Amino acid sequence: MSDSEIHVLDPAAIEADRDPLGVGAGDAPPGTYALVYSLRKAATLPVGALGRAAFPAGAYAYVGSAFGSNGLGRIDRHRRVAAGDHDVTHWHVDYLGAHPETSLTSVLAAPDADVECALASELLGTDSARAPPLAGFGASDCDCPAHLVAGADGDGLRSAVRSAFEAVSE
Repeated sequence: MSDSEIHVLDPAAIEADRDPLGVGAGDAPPGTYALVYSLRKAATLPVGALGRAAFPAGAYAYVGSAFGSNGLGRIDRHRRVAAGDHDVTHWHVDYLGAHPETSLTSVLAAPDADVECALASELLGTDSARAPPLAGFGASDCDCPAHLVAGADGDGLRSAVRSAFEAVSE
């Protein structure tokens, strides 16, 4: 996967239906994505059946994939949850994204790439990311330790996600 196949999407562009993948317009291809969040203040959050967990302030990257109907259009649902425009908590990441101190800062997506678990594993092995506060987060349908990583800052974590995307494509 080359840099041109990894798209960094601005949540505001998705909201305005101006993103290059058609996520906001509802005609996005399938693929793997990573959502980068900023949590301004530490919070203890419920996370569905996983229970409650303390999330330190900082950056978080959630890895997911979307190969069903509307493909990467699922990203817009996550964006709407983070914006407070959709309050249904279906996935683990909805509990983090819906918290009022959380903001979705960027999205990275690789159309047609089926690398969700490989990307999550690669990220957990980087210096810029550390294990999440809750084992199993986002990984209820696989054997991965988690599909969420924590980081000190959003820029560093976004860079780590891009590098991890490149590493799993080699």
